[in-house]
Amino acid sequence: MIRALDLFAGAGGLSLGMKEAGVDVIAAVEREKSYVDTLRHHLQDAELQSSDVRDLDLSRYRSAVDLVMGGPPCQPFSSGGLRGGAKDERDMLPHFMRAISTIRPQAFLMENVRGLVVGDRRYYFDRLISDFHALGYNITWRVLNAADYGVPQKRVRLFVVGTRRGVFTFPEPTHGPNRALAHVTVRDILPPDQVGEPNPSKVTYAKAPDLRPSPYHGQLFNGGGRPLNLDEPAPTILASAGGNKTHFIDTENRVPPYHSYLLSGGKPRQGTLPGARRLTIIESAIIQTFPRDLIFCGSRSSQYAQIGNAVPPRLAEVLGRSLVAHFRSVENGSYSDADGVKVNIQTSLF
Repeated sequence: MIRALDLFAGAGGLSLGMKEAGVDVIAAVEREKSYVDTLRHHLQDAELQSSDVRDLDLSRYRSAVDLVMGGPPCQPFSSGGLRGGAKDERDMLPHFMRAISTIRPQAFLMENVRGLVVGDRRYYFDRLISDFHALGYNITWRVLNAADYGVPQKRVRLFVVGTRRGVFTFPEPTHGPNRALAHVTVRDILPPDQVGEPNPSKVTYAKAPDLRPSPYHGQLFNGGGRPLNLDEPAPTILASAGGNKTHFIDTENRVPPYHSYLLSGGKPRQGTLPGARRLTIIESAIIQTFPRDLIFCGSRSSQYAQIGNAVPPRLAEVLGRSLVAHFRSVENGSYSDADGVKVNIQTSLF
């Protein structure tokens, strides 16, 4: 079985999916206490390090794990942030690189925001890939939309996979238009009645609405939380949710008529939107494909952040199955190298 180390583990979305794919997550590192308390509920057999990766001697894992995975903090590269990149002290990519250099696993998987490959940040990314190549890894990367793999959420993230032998192949999308399966919608996975404790944050009309062609886009209401179209995947669940950045359900279907009213020249309304309710913690977790019985620890804002920061477990499972298949092909000597040349060396990684 593939043994894995989860760095910057958060609430364990990667670990949960990898475990479902047959990967043995033997250790995880996370510095936030409430996140670690959450991890203890579903990584009971793993060694949990409640520490900052920068303070750890990672050499102990050099022969202990086959796979290193993690999502280094992405704020420096988020298109919605300050975009400080390598100059931002929160940039943990060099420390993920240090982990790979020290442990030298057979493979690694790194998740981050799409902003890392956009604009002037692309130079930093290309240099990072060059450094991984220098360590002896074949690199494959792709920007994936979680909705295309059965997650009821439009969540676009960058994934980078490095392998010491063979070249990893990303799984092809399975859900969406012109594919075998339709996108999973909010209506498909949330029951009609509220699940979990209510979120007290109200939905108020914006004084200066930002109109778009769809009533579910733009900003008709204050804050970053959007009304959910129940017949589509949800927009990205935000780590900053909990208040008015929490998406909401329009229980009385008032949003489309209000959007039409504004398009026809109507004046913005004031006050709160009748019948609107914010997603609860449990509902947010369900949209992220966490198990419904998973216990999240810490304050309400921390729980929303844990959910919003996570890799959806269902997407992690899909990637995990492809990684397991890659490891098996290496074990059987049936993989191709970076130049597409067939390799026929028998070796065991398990």
